Order: sequence, then structure tokens, then C-alpha cells
Amino acid sequence: MSTEFLKVARAAREAAAELAPLPRAPKDRALRAVAEALVAHAAEIVEANAKDVEQARAQGTSEAMIDRLRLDEDRVAAIAEAVRQVADLPDPVGEVVRGATLPNGLELRQLRVPLGVIGIIYEGRPNVTVDAAALCLKSGNAVLLRGSSSAYSSNTALVKVMQDALEGTEVPAGAVQLVPGQTRDSVKELMRARGLVDVLIPRGGASLINSVVEESTVPVIETGVGNCHVYVDAEADVDLAVQILVNAKAQRPSVCNAAETFLVHEDVADAFVPRALAALAEAGVTVHGDERIAGYGSGVVPVTEDDFYAEYLSLDIAGAVVGSLEEAVAHIRKYGSAHTDAIVTRSQRAARRFVALVDSAAVAVNASTRFTDGGEFGFGAEIGISTQKLHARGPMGLPELTSTKWVYTGEGHLRTSEGTVVAG
Repeated sequence: MSTEFLKVARAAREAAAELAPLPRAPKDRALRAVAEALVAHAAEIVEANAKDVEQARAQGTSEAMIDRLRLDEDRVAAIAEAVRQVADLPDPVGEVVRGATLPNGLELRQLRVPLGVIGIIYEGRPNVTVDAAALCLKSGNAVLLRGSSSAYSSNTALVKVMQDALEGTEVPAGAVQLVPGQTRDSVKELMRARGLVDVLIPRGGASLINSVVEESTVPVIETGVGNCHVYVDAEADVDLAVQILVNAKAQRPSVCNAAETFLVHEDVADAFVPRALAALAEAGVTVHGDERIAGYGSGVVPVTEDDFYAEYLSLDIAGAVVGSLEEAVAHIRKYGSAHTDAIVTRSQRAARRFVALVDSAAVAVNASTRFTDGGEFGFGAEIGISTQKLHARGPMGLPELTSTKWVYTGEGHLRTSEGTVVAG
């Protein structure tokens, strides 16, 4: 590993040890100091961001991606407000997850503790730099940030502002570190830093997440890829189903909880599909449908196998007619990403069966897939949506950025071959 990387990784490791035992109050004060500093230095941050925007335009980056990259003083103020909101959230560290007094008299508790050093690998938006740092600090973790090279100037400025703000607090400034370098070599160093980094969280598209999962020697929490489905059951309320589908697809198509495929039971297809196609067309959505879907409208694009696997993140959606709820579930299991899948039905039996059979991080009944979100669930801010099954699943708020430790307390308890004895 390079000297530069080892320097920041070791600094984060040392800071994590200092940060872990801090109670809530000094962490909250530090976060509020960060928020104030972001506002005070907004002009410097925007100036650094302008360099990234200029470079992106020179490279022919789309205006949509440039908008995700761009910062102005209002956006910096919004980022600062998000930090204040994190400060207002309950601190999970020290929470007793479970506890008991054992028959032998030992008092046993399982406590939430920080993970340690968290590495975040992410694309595009520089606001993630601050959001991730704030969530990690609040949960008692140090963070190593590796954003995209397209936002390097912005991220450098943001991290400097945060570090300078922390200097005057009880939270060590080394708890927030930017991974040096803009090449893939720096990403590899982070992925191979087992022993220095406790967990990696990739935030981005499928290629980024797959690369980190396949190449990392550091444990990884997978987040984000969302091939979400809306299944319209035979007993669906057609009006409701059309509204839910359009909202799930078109309300904000570029996010991971937007619907990418709809499935409709053949018994309700005649009533639902023509109306759905018209409503989706009005919302600007292109439908990639199977032959039965195409039979209901001239504007349908023939669907391919790749379409069913696609996370479009655009105004496109795949569609198919199925013969049963079980066929819909089989389709979701084959093509889905275990993020969020929804059923629209008036049948409690169908709803219960769908919930039991669909193995996803979130399952919606008569509601849009767009609600799978930490804020919407009442958790506050989130680091991402976990689609794996170990440790964390679904929206990852502050508790998901902790591990646990067991603490047991006795009065001189000794374990012997005959059983427990109490010394003295």
C-alpha cells in the first residue's frame, strides 16, 4: 500500500478508538460545528465544485449527471441542514439490544458499539461525502471516503472544511479522511485494507457494487441496486394499481426504489394494461413489453431478456402478463435484485402469500415502491439500502452502522466442572 493511503488509514484507525467511547453530546456538538462551517465556507466549496463541473462539461458529461455533481450555496445550505438533522437523531451507541440475569446470577447485556472504520466508495454526488461522514460520526465510527474522480475537487474541499471544524471539538479530526488519489489504484488499496478498515459500503451502480464485492478483502455491505417490481394481482383495484405504478416509475425514475418492471395477472390485463399504457405514456415512460402487453398498444417496445434484468434509472419500464401470483413471484426471484417489490390487490390472502414468497429487503402491499427509504420509514438519514441478508437489510440508518458486544457482570463468578461458584 502507498505511504499516502497508510497515513490516512492509520489516522482513521486511531481516531476511531478515540471516538468510540464518546457520549452523544460531544458528537452532536461536533456535527453542529460541521454544519456551521459548511455554511461559513460555502463560497470556497462552490468554487472548488466549479472546477469539477467545468471538467465534466469538457469531457462531454450529460447535463443530468452534471446537475447531480453541481453545488451552489443553497445546496450547501441544504447539506448543512441534513447534518443538523443527523445531530438530532437518537444515538444508537450504548443501546441495550437485549439482556437478562442468568440462572447462575450473571447479568448479561448485549450493547450496540461502533463498527470502527467504515470505508465508503461512491459515485457522483458530492453531498454523499458529508452525509456519509455525518452518519459515521454520529454512530461513533471513523470514515474513509472514496468518491468519484469527477468530484475530487469538491470532495477535497468538503473534507477539509469538516476536518477543520472538528479541530475545535472533542471528536478527533482524523475521524474523517479522504482516500488520496483519483485512479483505480486508490480504490484497490481501500478494498485490500483488511485490518485497517472494518467494513466497506459501496454506493452506486451495479458495476461498482459488483466490483467491490468481488475484489474486496474487507467485509462488504451491498447497497443500492434496485430492479423493483409492481405486481398487479387478479383482484387489484385497477384505478389504484395505475396510480401506484405511475408513481413507482415516474415520480423519480433515477433512484434505486423506482419500479423497473410491472407484472399483471392475465385475469385483469384487459382492464388494467390499456389504462396503464396511456398513463405511463402521459408521464413520458417507454414501455418494453412482452407480446401480450404489446397487443394493447402501438407504442410498446419489444422486451428483451436484458430488459427484465435492467435497472433503468430512467423513464423506461419492462412489462409482462403472468398467469398467476406464483408466476409473478418466480419472475421476481429470477430477475429481481431483492430490493423492493410490490403487490396491488384487494385480496388479503394474495397479499399474505406474496409477502411470504417474495424474498426482498422490502415488500409493499398496495403502496408505491418509492417508500423504501430511511426518511420515509422514520429512521432519519440513511447510508443506503442494503439488499444483502447479513447484519443489515433494507434502509441503513444509524443502528445499522453499529455492531454489538456482550457484557456480563458477576460477583466473583467462577466456572468449574461442577458448575458456577462465586468466589469469596
